[in-house]
Amino acid sequence: MPNIASAKKNMRKSRAATVRNRAQRSALRTALKRATASDATPATKLAAVKLLDRAARKGLIHKNTAARRKSHMAKARG
Repeated sequence: MPNIASAKKNMRKSRAATVRNRAQRSALRTALKRATASDATPATKLAAVKLLDRAARKGLIHKNTAARRKSHMAKARG
């Protein structure tokens, strides 16, 4: 347990960020699974692409990872 005030604050911040990131990552994975399912609609795929873009912008995943996953989805679409 930290004794210094700034270390305590950093611990609170990292705990909050972990919870937030876990929820965002879970939502992203769910959207990707729905988008890659055989009965996926174009709207479902568009929602997954938007979540990928947002995750990359926010730093949740690397931008190249988002681009790669979008590319795979586009190839599977046709």
